[in-house]
Amino acid sequence: MKPFRYLLLAATALAALPADARPRWTEAQATTWYDRQPWLVGSNYAPATAINQLEMWQAATWDPKRIDYELGLAQGIGMNTMRVFLHDQLWQQDPEGFKRRIGEFLTIAKAHGIKPLFVLFDSCWDPDPKLGPQHPPIPGVHNSGWVQSPGMPGLRDRSRYPAYKAYVQGVIGAFATDDRVLGWDLWNEPDNGADQYKGQDGKEPLVRALLVQVFDWARDADPSQPLTSGVWIGEDWTPGGKSSPMEKLQLAQSDVITFHDYSWPEIFERRVKQLLPYRRPVICTEYMARGNGSTFDGSLPIAKRYNIGMMNWGFVDGRTQTRLPWDSWQKPYVLAEPTIWFHEVFRNDGTPYREAETSLIRRLAAAPKGVVPTVDSVQPEPRRARRR
Repeated sequence: MKPFRYLLLAATALAALPADARPRWTEAQATTWYDRQPWLVGSNYAPATAINQLEMWQAATWDPKRIDYELGLAQGIGMNTMRVFLHDQLWQQDPEGFKRRIGEFLTIAKAHGIKPLFVLFDSCWDPDPKLGPQHPPIPGVHNSGWVQSPGMPGLRDRSRYPAYKAYVQGVIGAFATDDRVLGWDLWNEPDNGADQYKGQDGKEPLVRALLVQVFDWARDADPSQPLTSGVWIGEDWTPGGKSSPMEKLQLAQSDVITFHDYSWPEIFERRVKQLLPYRRPVICTEYMARGNGSTFDGSLPIAKRYNIGMMNWGFVDGRTQTRLPWDSWQKPYVLAEPTIWFHEVFRNDGTPYREAETSLIRRLAAAPKGVVPTVDSVQPEPRRARRR
């Protein structure tokens, strides 16, 4: 099928919202929901024992004891949410067991005062996911085992689409009225090309056409929680601006607005100002890459002032190895650690990577919405000799 036919399919699907599906929330509904939440602060989360979504959730590697320990660390620094990735193949493998483990995760999270935002699909990293034992981390490489959902074979095979509908409606339907769930992030970075992998020609039109259907399927499940998909790459997200077709779809369909930003504080604030005119709650669902200029002390106070929810990438150092920078894909850090960790809040043993950062998070989380308490700035990480 040629690209222009996918665009036609997407436009047709947008106009054909099922009659029994709930509509997109109004601005007032979205605002009312957000007003009931605390100032949202948390991380993107996978336990240190999991290299990816599959390893986190499959029965053989499910690790509730470690999850309980790590969410206790989050509670201790004032975090109240986590962004957590699911995967369509987990539903196909064992839907009832998958639902039980999600329920167990929600029980653990609630005990620590945390409401997760669940991610259903993902266009980042390996385009050929496979169930079963996952390969070990590649030494010195950032996020070397993360997988896409559904992946390129699944995107190209339209016979699998009914299974994706069953996954979306099965998971959301099971927890549609569960107040332990913050919301549903339907597709992470849908227009991410994952360029380090070959064989992904025609990916973006396929994802865009499917994302239209995913929003419809999700609304048909009638969740009490908001739906979203976050913009991340364009330069102008303002209403009527120069957003791409994918970004326009995401912004037009989301109940609450979400975005990613790994840039300097002034760019982060510019992004926030681009999105505020939508008059909907705004949540940054990925940020904090120290070596790229995105830091807790740079972005968090700005977000608190504007009442923007914040979820940084990375929590406890582990098998994802996202303490290592993005450039490790080109030059693996096999002989020495980077001078500054890229992501992560805690070391594997539960000690903070930098106590000044965890103190900042705790103090901002404790302050009323919109109030930025006077805090000592977090000092730059001192340069140290390379570790052997």
